[in-house]
Amino acid sequence: MPDADLNRWSQTMAPSLDDIEALAIAALESLPEPFRGLSAGVTCAVAEFAEDEVLEELGIESPFDLMGLFQGIGMHEAGAVPATGQMPNHVVLYRRAILDYWAEHEETLGAVVSHVLIHEIGHHFGFSDDDMEALEAEAEAEGR
Repeated sequence: MPDADLNRWSQTMAPSLDDIEALAIAALESLPEPFRGLSAGVTCAVAEFAEDEVLEELGIESPFDLMGLFQGIGMHEAGAVPATGQMPNHVVLYRRAILDYWAEHEETLGAVVSHVLIHEIGHHFGFSDDDMEALEAEAEAEGR
C-alpha cells in the first residue's frame, strides 16, 4: 500500500453526527415524488445510540442492534394531516450502530444511511418491517 494511502487514513476521523445528518438530508431530498412530498413533514435527527428505555421497550439487548427508529403515527393510522397538538413524525438515526454496520459490510456509508432512513420513512407510510423486507427481496430479485 503506498504511503500516501496510509497517510490519508491516519488523518481520517470517524464521521460525526453532523456528517450522518448531512447524508440523511441528502437521502431525503433524493426521494422520488410522491414520496418526497408526502414525507416533507417528517423530521430527522441523529444520536450516538438509542436510549436505554427505547432498547428495553423494543426488547433489544445491544444498542448496536438498532440503527434507526420511527416515532409517530403513520399516515395509514392518522391520515396525512396531523391532529392538533400532535408532534410531527420523527426519525432518529443512531450513528454508532450505523458505523458499526458500515465497518462490517461492503456498502458505502451513504448507502447504509439511505437504507436505514428509507426503512424508517416506510413506517411513516404504514409499512411493517415484514412488508419492507418483502419489498426489498422483490427488488433484489428483479435486480433493482
